[in-house]
Amino acid sequence: MKAFWRVLKRFAAPYKRYLGGSLVLNLLSAVFNIFSFALLIPILNILFKMDQTVYEFMPWNGMPSKEQLMNNFYYGVSQLIDKWGGSTALLLLGLIFAGMTILKTSCYFASSAVMIPLRTGIVRDIRVMVYNKLLSLPMGFYNKQKKGDIIARMSGDVTEIEVSIVSSLDMLIKNPILIISYFGALIYLSWELTLFTVTVVPVMAWGMSAIGKKLKRKSLEAQEKWSDTMAQLDETLGGLRVIKAFVAEDKMKERFTKTANEYRKASGKVAVRQASAHPVSELLGSIMIMIVLWFGGTLILSDRAPIDASTFIFYMTILYSVLAPLKEFSKASYNIPKGLASMERVDKIMNAVNEIKEAEHPAEMKGFDESITFNGVSFSYEEGREILHDINLTIPKGKTVALVGQSGSGKSTLADLIPRYYDVWKGSITLDGTDIRDFKVKDLRSLIGNVNQEAILFNDTIFNNIAFGVENATMEQVIAAAKIANAHDFIMEKEDGYMTNIGDRGGKLSGGQRQRISIARAILKNPPLLILDEATSALDTESEKIVQEALDRLTSTRTTVVIAHRLSTIRNADEICVMHEGRIVERGKHEDLITIDGYYKKLHDMQSL
Repeated sequence: MKAFWRVLKRFAAPYKRYLGGSLVLNLLSAVFNIFSFALLIPILNILFKMDQTVYEFMPWNGMPSKEQLMNNFYYGVSQLIDKWGGSTALLLLGLIFAGMTILKTSCYFASSAVMIPLRTGIVRDIRVMVYNKLLSLPMGFYNKQKKGDIIARMSGDVTEIEVSIVSSLDMLIKNPILIISYFGALIYLSWELTLFTVTVVPVMAWGMSAIGKKLKRKSLEAQEKWSDTMAQLDETLGGLRVIKAFVAEDKMKERFTKTANEYRKASGKVAVRQASAHPVSELLGSIMIMIVLWFGGTLILSDRAPIDASTFIFYMTILYSVLAPLKEFSKASYNIPKGLASMERVDKIMNAVNEIKEAEHPAEMKGFDESITFNGVSFSYEEGREILHDINLTIPKGKTVALVGQSGSGKSTLADLIPRYYDVWKGSITLDGTDIRDFKVKDLRSLIGNVNQEAILFNDTIFNNIAFGVENATMEQVIAAAKIANAHDFIMEKEDGYMTNIGDRGGKLSGGQRQRISIARAILKNPPLLILDEATSALDTESEKIVQEALDRLTSTRTTVVIAHRLSTIRNADEICVMHEGRIVERGKHEDLITIDGYYKKLHDMQSL
C-alpha cells in the first residue's frame, strides 16, 4: 500500500478539494444509513407486538446516554401509536425510512460523482506528463525502445492505472468511513457481540491477501505481453508494403498469433485470480454471518441476553452492511497491484534519464557570426563501439560543406551532433568559439533547419505543415516559402489549396511533393544553418531536378551541411569531406579531390559508370 499512497501523493495534490467533498458526503451517507436501519427496531416491535414496556419521557440533562436516547425514542413511538394507531405509526415510520434512504443514496451518488473530476484529471495529468517526457527525451532513448511498447504504455498501462488505482481511490475513501461508522454502531449496540465479531474479520483479510499476493507480478507479465502485441502491430503497419511484396502474410499471421496467444495466457492467469476473489469473499462473509448469528442467537436465548430480539435483528442488518465495504476494500486490495504494475512500466519512461543536459548558467545566444567547429570529436552510441574518431572540421558561416562516403561511415551521426540530438563523447563542438553545450538546447536548435531524406510530415493541412514551428505565420509568408520551394503550383492544383489535408505522413502526396513541402517549411523558418540529409536521394530524376532547384535557392544565402550519396548534387560545395569508418579521410573541392585519385575519385567513377 505504500506504493499506492506514493502514487496518490504524486498526482492527487491538485484535487484535494474533491477528496474533502467525498469524505463529507460519505460520512453523511453512513450516518443516514445507520439511522434508517435503526427504524427497523420500532417497526418490528409494532408488527410483532414484541415490546409491552410502558415508557416515560426522561428529561434531557447534559450529554444523553444510550438508555436515555432509546427510552425517549420508544416513548415518542408509543405516543404516536396511542394517538394514531399502529398502522398509521407504521406508515409514518416507513415514510421516514424512505426519506432517510433517499438522503443516503443521494449522498452516496454525490460522493462518487464528486470523484469523477479527480479520476479523469489524474489520468489526463499522467498522459500529458508521459507525452511531455517523451518529447524531452533525446534521440538515443528511442534507439533502445520499441515504438509499439511506448504506445502500449501510453494507452493500455495508463488506462489500467485509471481502472485499478484511481477508481480504487473512491473505494478507499468510502469504505473505511462506512466500516468505522458501522462498527461504531455495532459497538454501541453490543460491545460483547462486536468483540466476538472482530475476532472473525482477520480471517477474511487473510483470505483476500492470499489471492492478491502474486497479482502484481502476473499483471506485469501480462502488460509486457500486451506491449509485444502492440509492437508487432506497429511493425506490420510500418512494413506492410514489404510484407505484401515478399508474400509474407502467412509468416506475419503466425508471429502475431503466437504473440496474441502469449498475451492471452498471461492475462488469463490474472483474470482467474480476479474471478476467484468475489466467491472467496462471499464465502468468507457468509461464514462470518453464520458464526455471529449462532453466537448472538445463543446470547438472545440465554437468561442474560445483552440485547433484545429486535435490536439483534438491527445488529445483524448493520453487520451485513459491513460486508459490502469489506468486500469492496478487498477488491481494491487486489485491483491496486495490477495498477501498480502498470505504474511501474510508465515510470520507466517518467524516470528515464535525459542525457542531453541543460547548462546551469547558459550562455547568451547572440546568433551565428563566424563558424561551427568540431574539435577532436569522438562519439559512440554504445560503449566499446566508436562511430566517429577524432573529427576536426570547421564550417565557416555562409559556406556549404558536404559529407560523402559509404553507408555507415558516420555522415548522419556527425550532422546529428550539431543540434545536440546526441552529445559528443570526447572533444567539443563550438559555435563562434562557445561550446554548444553551454547554450540552451532550444536556442541552439532555433538556429538550425533540417531537410531529411524522408520528408517527415503530419496528418494536417499543407498550410500547417509548412508553418510548423513558426508562430503566427501568415498565409502570405507560407505562399512565399512554397514558391521558393517550387511547391506553390502543385498546391494550387489541389481542391482545397493550402487547406488540403495531406493524410498520415503526407501519404496523399508524391515523394517529390512531400520533399518540397519539407523544404518550404525550412525556408519559412529561415534558419542561418541548414542540414540537408540525403534530401534528393529517394526521388526520381524529374522530381530531383525540381527539388534541387529549390534547395539551391535555399542554400544560396546560408551555411549548409549537406549529406549526399549523389555526388552530382554537391559538385559546387565549398568543401567536400569524404568519410570512411568514422574518420575524415579526404577533404577539398570537387576538382581537387578528383585529382587526388583516392576515395572520392573511386565514388565518382562508380557513379559515372
